[in-house]
Amino acid sequence: MTDTGKRRNIWMPFIFALLIVSGIFIGRYFLSVQDNNTGNSLFIYPQTDKIETVLNLIKEEYVDTINMKELEEKVIPHIIENLDPHSVYIPAKDLAQVNEELEGNFGGIGVQFSIQDDTVIVVSVISGGPSEKVGILPGDRIIKVNDTLIAGVGITNNDVIHKLRGEMGTKVNVSIKRRNVKDLIDFEIIRGEIPITSVDVAYMINDSTGYIKIDRFAQNTYEEFITALAKLKEQKCKNIIVDLRNNSGGLLDQAYRITNEFLKKDELIFYTQGKAQPRREVRANGIGSCQNNKMIVLINEFSASASEIFAGAIQDNDRGLIVGRRSFGKGLVQSQIPLPDGSALRLTVARYYTPSGRCIQKPYKRGDAEDYYKDIMNRYEHGEFFQKDSIVPGDTVKYYTKSGRVVYGGGGIMPDVFVPRDTTQFSDFYYTVRASGLIYQFALKYADEHRKEMQDLKDADAILEYLNKKPILQEFISYVKSKKVKVDPGQVQRSKVIIDTELKAYIARNLIDNIGFYPIMQKVDNVLQVAIKEMNKKFPFEEDKQD
Repeated sequence: MTDTGKRRNIWMPFIFALLIVSGIFIGRYFLSVQDNNTGNSLFIYPQTDKIETVLNLIKEEYVDTINMKELEEKVIPHIIENLDPHSVYIPAKDLAQVNEELEGNFGGIGVQFSIQDDTVIVVSVISGGPSEKVGILPGDRIIKVNDTLIAGVGITNNDVIHKLRGEMGTKVNVSIKRRNVKDLIDFEIIRGEIPITSVDVAYMINDSTGYIKIDRFAQNTYEEFITALAKLKEQKCKNIIVDLRNNSGGLLDQAYRITNEFLKKDELIFYTQGKAQPRREVRANGIGSCQNNKMIVLINEFSASASEIFAGAIQDNDRGLIVGRRSFGKGLVQSQIPLPDGSALRLTVARYYTPSGRCIQKPYKRGDAEDYYKDIMNRYEHGEFFQKDSIVPGDTVKYYTKSGRVVYGGGGIMPDVFVPRDTTQFSDFYYTVRASGLIYQFALKYADEHRKEMQDLKDADAILEYLNKKPILQEFISYVKSKKVKVDPGQVQRSKVIIDTELKAYIARNLIDNIGFYPIMQKVDNVLQVAIKEMNKKFPFEEDKQD
């Protein structure tokens, strides 16, 4: 064989290998195929990302012009909904509103309002806010906004919010109808920062016990909590009840900063862990101001996420008693990731674990959010709201608190003291007047009509003393009849205490806000009443420590 032939044999395998690799590369990245129907060649995009390939094919080859932005906005939520119930895509147009509650402020005029008889009524004016500065008063009717009539036109709450809120520093003109004033009063209001409070109320239940209600964990919650705490301690508060019922969570850092106030140095508050997230522990720093205050936490089936982290840390460290009903069961950690177009993805990246090691996340099926949220109704129908024995733990693995008490995970926080839902005073009549908003509507009307004579009543006790001398329930029954609602005397008798209490509580709220509402509602709040009694007893783990 010649030298030339030898050299050809040596290089031939390398040439074949190169041709094969080139063919694969060309086939994978630049292959075109012929459409059997039209004979046209269709370019096949890289197969490393099927979704992008499909979108590119639609963009370049589809018979009609498609708005790809709209298509993406529809496709992305379908992808995310197949993960878990708490991962969510937030379009750019909704992001500001979604973040608003957690950020704790927005640009507005500083009023709370209600729509009654197709008219926007100012229920209260936020102290120091833009409306108070220009002289708007509770009871004023907003008739026009920027010369647009909003009374008698079927306006909704969202419409009113849209018209009154805006960028801080911008102007909005409102025309007000005030009682006993013939003509409309015009106001020019400069929108300002309006705080969204998350601590609803703080007051002394008795000489030694303070009560703090936290509605959600927002950007300013810790600061509000510390302020509320200082107020209670000025009144010689020794025991603290933290009410997290119906608190669906929020910003985790706010929850653990408040938890830190109750725990001793290095006590574990929680830890998180995920596939791409190494274990991260959060421990108390030992400088909390309430380490020696006896405490109780109230929870129910709508207490979730950060609320459960707080309750779980208190329970596992044997720091306080948990009273109420089993919490929701959300133990997934979301990270909000901004996207280039101003939208965002809240993606689950880890799980929460309480100090004992339990995950509180209840079971879920991927892509079946409807079944997930039906769990609360299933619990109700199963009888869990009424019988402790009906509660089925999410898992049967035993975990142990610091003193050795058994707790379970996999489905929320189990209370130390179970309190069933009290429906003994409920009747069809009560459900009707409550669901239709008649209790609230009557209370707003009554407060509005008697505002002048009640203006000097500054606390719940004073308002209650005044209202107890008035035939509130009888006036309400007459009001209900005027709305063509059937009144059954037997059902009224069964529900009269709770209806009468709610009426007076809402009247008080319309006059002095939540500091009037909660102390009155306390009288029919069976969970809170149980907690007050438990506060006077030795807690189980305290007894164990002395054995």
